[in-house]
Amino acid sequence: MHASRRNFLMGAAALSAAVVTPETVRAMAAMQAAADWALATADLEADVAPRAMRLVHGRAPAGLTGTLFRNGPGKFRRPGGSATHWFDGDGLMRAFRVHEGQVTFEARFADTPKRRWETEIDAVVTPGFGTAGDARARIGSNDDANAANTAVMVAGDEVWALWEAGSPMAMSASDLSTRRFVTLRDDLKGMPFQAHPRYDPDGTVWNIGLNGDKAVVWHLNADRSLRTAAVIDLPRASYMHDFTATARHLILVLQPWVFDHRGMPYASQFAWRPELGTRVLVIDKADLSRRRIFELPAFSYFHLGDAWEDGSGTIRFDVAAARDVDFAIDGARILVEQRGVVPGEHAVLNLITLHTDGRAEMVASGITAEFPKSDPRRAGLPRRLTAHVAGERPDRPLPNGLATWDWDTGRSDRFLFGDSQIVEEAVFVPKPGATAEADAWLVAPSINLAEGVTELHAFEAARVADGPVASWRADVALPAGFHGVWAG
Repeated sequence: MHASRRNFLMGAAALSAAVVTPETVRAMAAMQAAADWALATADLEADVAPRAMRLVHGRAPAGLTGTLFRNGPGKFRRPGGSATHWFDGDGLMRAFRVHEGQVTFEARFADTPKRRWETEIDAVVTPGFGTAGDARARIGSNDDANAANTAVMVAGDEVWALWEAGSPMAMSASDLSTRRFVTLRDDLKGMPFQAHPRYDPDGTVWNIGLNGDKAVVWHLNADRSLRTAAVIDLPRASYMHDFTATARHLILVLQPWVFDHRGMPYASQFAWRPELGTRVLVIDKADLSRRRIFELPAFSYFHLGDAWEDGSGTIRFDVAAARDVDFAIDGARILVEQRGVVPGEHAVLNLITLHTDGRAEMVASGITAEFPKSDPRRAGLPRRLTAHVAGERPDRPLPNGLATWDWDTGRSDRFLFGDSQIVEEAVFVPKPGATAEADAWLVAPSINLAEGVTELHAFEAARVADGPVASWRADVALPAGFHGVWAG
């Protein structure tokens, strides 16, 4: 079936780690005039021109060469009205360029129609995931509301800034200047292309776009041209920020956060119905009409790890799972308010196993985790390691460390910076010529709250607990980003 853009709903990006707060901590923290983690959602008022970062710890690893591109919201507040939710800030693309031990970084806002109009009137008026907007908004299509603020994928000499409910925004990989919205086929203009594409070993790309109980399934060639696009029916209309895939199957996890009514902001359309449980839809990549459904207890999530399957057809994948959607509704709002206590239970890393006889199992690691990432050389293939941010506590809404979890041994390898740092998502960077899963670096930025600046860190994936092997420091702080990709 050919995809059509008719009736596709406007949506918005979503992600983050989630936390729960005891009442005693809640009462004390609510009295804060401003949170000491407020730099995470501080406004950046202008682009940041390329500048050097200073090596402040360790020695730059030989062979670490390439660019970490990252995306996330960079401006929330304007005099005539502000975004009221973390997921609705203007998209800010960052580039950390590593060469011969030296690091430079730069940041530029995606020049979207939304940002241009709101800059002109000096007010945030466009509805989003958690921001209601108002009558001054100019919305004739999905992309008029596109914040281009969630993730990034590399496409030749471009990077594509990804959102939840509209087109990728092409930006120059060399200077981050905005070029255009990407239209993969004329009759698909403006169709949702979500923020978490999945990559096959041959370089082809799978992604989905949601519209209630239907989804468009995108399949791109390695050069990012369109191979196929088709619309499929879903068992129910659930909010879905991420999906995963094995070499043979697409896996869509339908949490019991289900469509209830139309309205704005986008998140207000959904109701949390844990009695419905979680359903997992497995789709054959070679024939999208071939599918299986598995049943699991209720959980909420934003992020899944790469899936894999063994010779018997048993499928496994990890998920950062929580018990409710309090963070998505209220926690991310309080982060933008920059004061008080952030509600919602923080996510725990779980492994889901889908057996060939129809049984499904979910086993918790017991480790608080978000942003699960794995070796890109093993996308869709068997693996044992998951990298993730760590260190969230009931009294701290954001992570302060990095860890790997070994699914074979059940061991965590963790390093915490302490409360002076907010650590962002890490990416695996394979070492040149190496093939073993742990023969890689983990590269992640952080916000150094004590110094008021952004830093970049490189860890040995095999020895995270030893701490970073090298750290570089900028002279300014960027707000916390969401997702990134390594090009090199």
